[in-house]
Amino acid sequence: MSPPRLRGLAGVLLLVATVAFTPVAAMAALPPSFVDQVAFAGLTQPTKVVFAPDGRVFVAEKRGLIKIFDTMTDTTPTIFADLRTNVYDYEDLGLVGMTLAPTFPTNPWVYVSYTYDAPIGGTAPRYRDACPAPDTCVTSGRVSRLRASGNAMIGTEQVLVNDWCQQSDTHSMGDVVFGPDGALYVGGGDGASGNQVDYGQLGSPVNPCGDPPSPVGGPMTPPSAMGGALRAQSQRSGGAVRLSGTLIRINPNTGRAVPDNPQAGSPDLNARRVVAYGLRNPFRLVFRPRTGEVWVADVGFRAWEEIDRVVRPTAPVRNYGWPCYEGDGRQSNYDATNLTLCESLYRAGASAVVAPTYAYQHGRPIVSGDGCPTARGVISGLAFYPAAAGNYPARYKGASSSPTCSVSASGRSNQDRTGYPIRATSSRWAARWVSRSTWRSAPTATSTTSA
Repeated sequence: MSPPRLRGLAGVLLLVATVAFTPVAAMAALPPSFVDQVAFAGLTQPTKVVFAPDGRVFVAEKRGLIKIFDTMTDTTPTIFADLRTNVYDYEDLGLVGMTLAPTFPTNPWVYVSYTYDAPIGGTAPRYRDACPAPDTCVTSGRVSRLRASGNAMIGTEQVLVNDWCQQSDTHSMGDVVFGPDGALYVGGGDGASGNQVDYGQLGSPVNPCGDPPSPVGGPMTPPSAMGGALRAQSQRSGGAVRLSGTLIRINPNTGRAVPDNPQAGSPDLNARRVVAYGLRNPFRLVFRPRTGEVWVADVGFRAWEEIDRVVRPTAPVRNYGWPCYEGDGRQSNYDATNLTLCESLYRAGASAVVAPTYAYQHGRPIVSGDGCPTARGVISGLAFYPAAAGNYPARYKGASSSPTCSVSASGRSNQDRTGYPIRATSSRWAARWVSRSTWRSAPTATSTTSA
């Protein structure tokens, strides 16, 4: 696995949430020509904002409410859908993904991805947004669609996929987006412990998701264990394929695999859906304009954060390495356990996995000398600037932006041998926007724009 390179970040906006919320008053002042304003107030942990072609704004709240603002000046939103009975709103888990059909409202469907408050195939609510002990509450992930009529949901929730066994309180469901090909793309995390090595030995009973080689409650020991974070490598397990730690590509009407998916002929229904695996927490997805490339904001473990790139989703499925690899090489904690799934991957050589397009290490500045605190910040958003960069100052046009807890890294870049840019300079314009839009911050949606 070659070291990660900053390739293609010109024109991409990266939002990074910090674990420790920094008060707005302590942030650096915005530069000239920029304004900081509250877009919508009175929200409870907003996780996704989607703009409809008719000017309406859909806002998803982590607890399971979806609200509609008729315009950007609307101060009294309408509740479009209430999914709180089904949504498991606990710690990092909840309703985190939402998108609209490409021709909405002509095609009147709203799509969501969330942690479901019950095991796969179970009935919610099971735990009612609580859990008595770590790794003991087995939930799952859902992708559904909701039919809109005006500002109201009509009919019942139509479940497209229910999978992604979840035993921990973090990295469950990720984003849901439409590709330029009309397919629906969904990211899902590994569902394992977020703070210690997990190969299935955790929980009460152990192996709560029943990962191979043992049933629920059965012994899970190296080197044969394939549970916990190893679910992200289930493509290589020789058994049933899990959707944990994958990017899937599905028919938005049925939830089934798209016919030209790389494994569409597999007898395993989940394998048919998968277009990339070996991801830890593919929290946000975006398509690079005028291409079919999927860019994946993959939230990391103890040391690294990544942006991964799926160049052609219909090409043979590639492995992005987690939990055997992370950042610039082998994941040391999992490497030390000598698990068969990782050891065999190491023996296959660096070409067996795809290195991240960009990665940064906790505790180190993203851009040297940017003055940003090096707290553990995780990627919370990803977007490409328009080619003309809207009404941003000229130096932002065709440029990259990488906000952390307090600054953005932005600027035109040199190129590596692939033709992708590899250098960034720093600016502080996004400080307030990032700090105030994280889950644990003030209940507002804010924006920072160029005046």
